[in-house]
Amino acid sequence: MRKTYLTVALVCTLAGSMMMSSCIGSFTLTNKLLNWNSHIGSKFVNELVFFAFWILPVYEVSALADVLVLNSIEFWSGENPVAKGTKVIEGNDGRYLVKCDGKGYTIKSETDGSIVRLDFHADDKSWSVKLPDGEDQTIFTFVDDTHISVPTPSGDFMTVELSDAGVYAYQQIAMASNMAMR
Repeated sequence: MRKTYLTVALVCTLAGSMMMSSCIGSFTLTNKLLNWNSHIGSKFVNELVFFAFWILPVYEVSALADVLVLNSIEFWSGENPVAKGTKVIEGNDGRYLVKCDGKGYTIKSETDGSIVRLDFHADDKSWSVKLPDGEDQTIFTFVDDTHISVPTPSGDFMTVELSDAGVYAYQQIAMASNMAMR
């Protein structure tokens, strides 16, 4: 009888600690597994692999690893160890290798070998691109949940709403500046 109370208390403590941590987590391992499955073949092959991974508890184990270990690491350290790595992106104009190191992305074109580095700066919540001369150029800075600050062709910054209308307005300014340069 005493063992039952200890087991129930332990389960309640673990469940409470997970529920009160306010961390849903990104479930990176499970999402990578699902993404891999969606790209291995035709929709029929994908469906067969999907069912096989549910029968053999592959998805269950990956979700459990995310819940118990990886999301906890992500909550306490701010980084998910599975999120780092290299991914191949197929674009209209070639293949790109995108490497995430937890602080930003290095994008290499397999077509011409060019490399672009994007970095996130947590102190001012901005994204920048490294120019060929080694200088960082700010691409945008988060103002709040619905606005960003972006550079204008004149070198100033303007605040843009993250909506279709806001992006369209910024696009019009960029296009007008491009026309004036011709």
